[in-house]
Amino acid sequence: MLRLEVRPQPSARWGYASPLLALLITVVIGVILFAVLGKDPVRGLQVFFWEPIKSTYALSELMVKATPLLIIALGLAVCFRSNVWNIGAEGQYIIGAIFAAGVALMADKTTGPWIVPAVIAAGVLGGMLWAGITALLRDRFNANEILVSLMLVYVAVQVLNFLVYGPWKDPAGYNFPQTKTFDAVTQIPKLMQGSRVNIGLLLALGGVAAVWIFLFRTYAGYAQIVGGLAPAAARYAGFSSRKALWTALLVSGGTAGLAGGLEVAGPIGQLTPYVPAGYGFAAIIVAFVGRLHPVGIVFSAILMSMFYIGGELAQSRLGLPKSITGVFQGLLLFALLACDTLIAYRVRFTTTGLRNAPAKGQHPPPVLSPSKGSSAVPLEGAMATPRTSNGDH
Repeated sequence: MLRLEVRPQPSARWGYASPLLALLITVVIGVILFAVLGKDPVRGLQVFFWEPIKSTYALSELMVKATPLLIIALGLAVCFRSNVWNIGAEGQYIIGAIFAAGVALMADKTTGPWIVPAVIAAGVLGGMLWAGITALLRDRFNANEILVSLMLVYVAVQVLNFLVYGPWKDPAGYNFPQTKTFDAVTQIPKLMQGSRVNIGLLLALGGVAAVWIFLFRTYAGYAQIVGGLAPAAARYAGFSSRKALWTALLVSGGTAGLAGGLEVAGPIGQLTPYVPAGYGFAAIIVAFVGRLHPVGIVFSAILMSMFYIGGELAQSRLGLPKSITGVFQGLLLFALLACDTLIAYRVRFTTTGLRNAPAKGQHPPPVLSPSKGSSAVPLEGAMATPRTSNGDH
């Protein structure tokens, strides 16, 4: 049978190469999947890996998709390195979009450009408040942050539905569940004419530098990492576990809220029930494929955005279902987990069987047990060396 044995020293090179191997495995399985579905595998790979980068417009759309993934994943990297498992970034993204939309809806013809920083700040604040609920419950009641943050996603969805179907519904929107289109003054400034890329991309790239400096060049970042790798050592060194918890969740919640605010006041331009696009969940994969390193997350965010665009093109050009995007995301994650497992463990083939198993038709020998009052000692106990007073053998 197969048995996993811990490697004495995992390979550092394979630690960095495993995402590339996971991508290769994903591509191979994707080719098989296309063939099983009766589609041309070459055309399928072209849709996923060539169409999103073949032109300037395609690259701009790729950046539009990659921006929220990159921003959210940066915050999650801080969280996961701190050993705090925030699985509810999608909910924080939604609440950030709601807060940003609330500020944008207050704009009128007299509103000045100052509304844009207010919209962005509102998104950050909304995400931090929603993540703060998880931090509070974990801090005060030792609630599991995985379950709390995940369940709050569904609460955020219901809050969004209540607003767009109720008080914020556009009265001139032909009964569609959406707010009115935000005034032009609230729109996030674009980087170039003719594309939807906005200053969110610059904020994301600035976030890459900020997270790298925080994690690897500051005392506070060092405390976060030590607290995640060795909680006992962190307590011995005097690092506050409560501060690490709140810092991790507020940073990840703030980045998710920032992504929601940029999305709703940027490419979308209004609040709709379709704001939840799964970016918060996909960013978890982005963070781990990027090895929780800011630079690696840049490349994994681009890859994941290619899956999003490729999935949309596969629906219109190949007739594949919408779920094909999630299939490729899941394949990449499972392939990465498998590669990481083989980095830490080696596979051993062992033969196991019953010792002294009786032949067919033969009865096992009787087990001799000491009679009542006997002083007989089991063989295992008789052969054991007596334990000394100091606990040594």
